[in-house]
Amino acid sequence: MEKFGKSQPVKRVEDVRFLTGHGRYLDDTMPEGALYAMFFRSPVAHGQITALDLDAAREAEGVHLVMTVDDLAAAGIDTVMSATVVPNRDGSKGAAPARYMLARGRVRFVGEPVAMVVAETIEQARDAIELIWMETDDLPAKMDLAPGGEVIHPEAPDNRAFDWGMGDEAATDAAFQAAAHSVSLSIHDNRVIVNSIEPRGCHAEWRDGRLHFHYGGQGVWGMKAQLVEKLKLNADDLRVVTPDVGGGFGMKAMPYPEYFPVAHAARVLDRPVHWMSERTEAMLTDNHGRDLTSVAELAFDTDHRITAYRVKTLCNMGAYNSHFAQAIQTQLFSRVLMGVYDVQATWLQVEGIYTNTTQVDAYRGAGRPEAIYVLERIMDRAARELGVDPWELRHRNFVRPEAFPYKTATGETYDVGDFDKLLSRAQEQTAGFASRKAADAARGLLRGQGICYYIESILGDPSEGAKVEFHEEGSVSLYVGTQSNGQGHETVYAQFLADQTGIPAERITVVQGDSDRMAQGGGTGGSRSVTTQNHATLATVDTIVAAFTPYLADKMGVEESDVRFDHETFRAPGSNLTPTLLEAAEMARADGRSELLRHEARARLPGRSYPNGAHVAEVVIDSYTGQVSVDRYTVVDDFGNLINPMLAEGQVHGGVAQGIGQALCEHVVHDADGQLLTATLMDYALPRAGDVPMIGFTSVPVPSTANPMGMKGCGEAGTVGALAAVANAVQDALWERGVRQADMPFTPLKVWELLKDEPVAAE
Repeated sequence: MEKFGKSQPVKRVEDVRFLTGHGRYLDDTMPEGALYAMFFRSPVAHGQITALDLDAAREAEGVHLVMTVDDLAAAGIDTVMSATVVPNRDGSKGAAPARYMLARGRVRFVGEPVAMVVAETIEQARDAIELIWMETDDLPAKMDLAPGGEVIHPEAPDNRAFDWGMGDEAATDAAFQAAAHSVSLSIHDNRVIVNSIEPRGCHAEWRDGRLHFHYGGQGVWGMKAQLVEKLKLNADDLRVVTPDVGGGFGMKAMPYPEYFPVAHAARVLDRPVHWMSERTEAMLTDNHGRDLTSVAELAFDTDHRITAYRVKTLCNMGAYNSHFAQAIQTQLFSRVLMGVYDVQATWLQVEGIYTNTTQVDAYRGAGRPEAIYVLERIMDRAARELGVDPWELRHRNFVRPEAFPYKTATGETYDVGDFDKLLSRAQEQTAGFASRKAADAARGLLRGQGICYYIESILGDPSEGAKVEFHEEGSVSLYVGTQSNGQGHETVYAQFLADQTGIPAERITVVQGDSDRMAQGGGTGGSRSVTTQNHATLATVDTIVAAFTPYLADKMGVEESDVRFDHETFRAPGSNLTPTLLEAAEMARADGRSELLRHEARARLPGRSYPNGAHVAEVVIDSYTGQVSVDRYTVVDDFGNLINPMLAEGQVHGGVAQGIGQALCEHVVHDADGQLLTATLMDYALPRAGDVPMIGFTSVPVPSTANPMGMKGCGEAGTVGALAAVANAVQDALWERGVRQADMPFTPLKVWELLKDEPVAAE
């Protein structure tokens, strides 16, 4: 059977529902008669709780319940949140301080939940929150990104969460000692807040002894496992549902403390309980992204070939270990440490530091944008210091096509790639930069061009399942284990199944986000969805064909071995019967063969895929005001075979927009006491339409050999490439003015201050 089919730019079918107001988001699915939950949150960044007076709140009008961590513990709930812990360089485990669902004894960041109020109306819950009185012995806020300072957790007396390393430190040091040239760069990757359109939320209801839990997330099974573990439930007594989700971006991939008290409150009160975060609440408590400072060094021989790469990073963990946080800037960062360059002597050392700020965890790319940003910024710096054209320096150091499969220094095996081809295509498409730069200079403007060549290692569970069910009216349900957060899964999954079976796509309904309807699934994260889910769909189609073949052979009066399925019809030599799959299902229904109407299979990808590509940004800077505008943006991507190029391009556009946002304007700011100063959209700048230019996108597929479809994930690639492309363009524009260090975000004030000694007035 052909494993890939037609690549067609089909418009997203789910958009009709969304754009006409028929989406079913969390607030739309709230059970009738639900009570409202709100959380009393710490107003200070660091302090010992000395008094907590809840009496007035408990007596307030409409209040049904006020709950603390002690109430959860008394009910037998495991109140400590789960989190990944990585090993230290010496083999010991990284720090694993307890993070309670509601604060216990001490608060460690502004916004940490301390108590929950459940009331008849949202207004009554809000009023009751105002009646809670908490006293604290305030402690100094630890805000700097270095070991030491006021101790946040006894388990980490120097505030170091871990000291992790990967690579060959001795070989790398030796290569630097022998190098003809070396280049060093200190670079900061600024903290950002995700700001999904729909904030986090959940609601819970107990019916007939079962907990029905709805939340806005990126997969139901991970959340179900956590609810089972923490609430000590039987898995059969729990149903987790995710309706339509207004954006996830990695931030919604993990459990949060609020979900568990809400679920328990519904059990205690025997009423549905609903919670939806408000925007400032979300900005305080949603996991933030990035926030790391790295010193990167490259060693070169006399021919300007890289001989070694060394990175030392300090990353901000926030006040606690979030669910995946320790792995993000260590294990995930390391997967693409050396990018697309042929270098085997590498060393990565990462120290995680606790601070009195919100936790940092996965944000679109999760470690890979951070790694590529550091690498491509120092590649740009090296080209300038060595006097080598930045295009040529990359070409000279690429892994060559004949070297594949190529094993990297950190253990990844790149199966295929043609990096020269993609970069050359990008170079062709951006020709004429010198003339554009000269024209801008004549008008008193600075123009810069920035290059980034990125590669990703697609992450997440390589296993996934799919189920296909044929219905009486001729429609088909495709049950999937991933979860759309706006990517267009309903379109692309139906399109792929239609291509493999001949079932019209408009007859296929994609069913997701319900643990009662699919027994297992890996959710969405790490750009895994299309490759893993369609791989499972292929396995299910094989199961369907295998099940129908003996049934139809009997109908056709032929041997089973004679029956063939050509992606549209079953055929056999000597038989005039050529049913489609839908016709075969109706025949089976008429014959009472109900077992032929439902089919399910699981499949495991044999290897990772490695999408890669070239991003080229051009910025224009008005040095009189410091205003930076992204004027041109070109992307040449290798996503392997594409099912729907239009959806892939849309994912690139979204990722680039988020990267431009971080590069130009997004930035989390705290004061010295740990108060978040950028806690509203009046203070935290998100990119607007005018900040994002038209984005040129070209697909140059080099099909993956790691899956039978030849696909590579595309959901996060735009962000992975955008950060360094824009930053290098700004640095290029500023270099001639003597500016040697420029860090994101490139706000007008920051750029103006860099240039103010020698302003060039714009016309």
